[in-house]
Amino acid sequence: MIDTEALDRESYINLITFKRNGDGVETPVWHVVIDGRVYIFTEADAYKVKRLRRDDRTRLAACNWSGKVVHGEWIDGHGKVVEDEALEARVYEALEEKYGWLMTLANWMSWLFGRIDNRAVLEITV
Repeated sequence: MIDTEALDRESYINLITFKRNGDGVETPVWHVVIDGRVYIFTEADAYKVKRLRRDDRTRLAACNWSGKVVHGEWIDGHGKVVEDEALEARVYEALEEKYGWLMTLANWMSWLFGRIDNRAVLEITV
């Protein structure tokens, strides 16, 4: 069984989503774990969202801010875009609790540049 609680203690994880040709694209992201599932927020029109809608396979690993895997193994999973507004609100609340002023700054920047309403939450089941 995967220890998602250990994953939740990490500041960043490297998320791999897959292109049509099968190549993986790595992206370091902030995340939270709720009820054993990993949640990530991003822009709704980001390529990782488009790739995930087409192919739900994912891989995750603990990483540093630049995406370099620092320890642990890659974990295979499956992802989807969250459509439940109540769950989205719960995820954003957990992200604010975990990342504090950094998440507040990210929210403010999203609002400032008019992107606050163009975000998506991804759910990864491992």
